[in-house]
Amino acid sequence: MNILIVDDEPLSRSELSYLLKQNITVAKVTEAEGIKDALSILLTQKIDLIFLDISLNEENGFTLAKELKQLVNPPLVIFATAYDKYAIQAFDINAIDYVLKPFEQTRINQALKKANTALLNREQLHKEDNTAPKNTADFITLTADEKTAVIKTKDIVSATVESGLLTITTNANRNFVSHETLSWIKKQLDPQKFIQVHRSAIVCLEYIREIQPWFNHTFVLILTNNERVPVGRSFIKDLKQRLNM
Repeated sequence: MNILIVDDEPLSRSELSYLLKQNITVAKVTEAEGIKDALSILLTQKIDLIFLDISLNEENGFTLAKELKQLVNPPLVIFATAYDKYAIQAFDINAIDYVLKPFEQTRINQALKKANTALLNREQLHKEDNTAPKNTADFITLTADEKTAVIKTKDIVSATVESGLLTITTNANRNFVSHETLSWIKKQLDPQKFIQVHRSAIVCLEYIREIQPWFNHTFVLILTNNERVPVGRSFIKDLKQRLNM
């Protein structure tokens, strides 16, 4: 298990790191003192579990926890804090445990056992998803203004959402607008050919012509129809893997 500790107190990070390393399920422990450092690590390393403090100088651990939802395979979260008043809020965002300071070896081991079980369950579900037949289609239909358009999925260049409207662009530079959601179109498309690159955008891999650097160490994709699609920070790692960058 690869673990990231996010805590602004060096002594607290050191104590927790020591306790974690006593457990045989832990392969590597990395430390970050704030959200920016944590996001940088998450984009470059495979992290299975985060021990996350809530009070991070002027930052809040819940901010990072919500950012994690944008990741393709987000790590599990265990809150590790001196305050018990946030426990209900923590479990509302699907944290798997809530550990109070000062840390104890027995309690840390209990938390790691929960995490290991959750990771094994996730791995099993992933295997089942990969072996199950994909429910993707050669065509999709979109109805607007009492007209139904039939679109070949192989012709779709991108699908983007803005102001609650889904726009599908094809290689013939035709745009189809609908009130459907991005998650709806994602389920219709072959995951081997399409990739989500932003919380509001999906693109077809074969229609990516160029990748250019953009703001804050992110990228923008130039598609074959000259459309420009930004890549969200949390999607960079998956994009690089898919394109062998």
